[in-house]
Amino acid sequence: MAEEVRGTESRAQAANLEEVARAAARAFDLVPAGPEEQSTQSTQSTRSGLAQRLETDPDTVERDLIKLVLTIVELLRQLMERTALHRVDVGDLREDQEERIGMTLMILQDRMSELCERYDLTMEDLNLDLGPLGSLLPRN
Repeated sequence: MAEEVRGTESRAQAANLEEVARAAARAFDLVPAGPEEQSTQSTQSTRSGLAQRLETDPDTVERDLIKLVLTIVELLRQLMERTALHRVDVGDLREDQEERIGMTLMILQDRMSELCERYDLTMEDLNLDLGPLGSLLPRN
């Protein structure tokens, strides 16, 4: 009986290790492709649904990073704006607080526009497509 329990435990451990190994393999499929692998990338992506490796372009890294940061800032700005509007509707803010929040949100929106212009981005560029969930930011 004890041998059966040990056998079951070892099979469970083996299954867990296999699962971890598969997860690690999937994670390593997302590492940037090396220069020697980029030439074979097109043939690999056509084989039976293998995960594609990310291809990074050193020339666009700064712009891509700015795009990601601005997307997060824009999401937070819109959330703050909605919260402020809700608090105004409820009557939770004094008039001077409403004025200060409104001015701060307007300045933040202006800065966002300036940064988008500097990096040749539009607000639509910041709106990530989340597939079946729709877009990250609400469309105006």
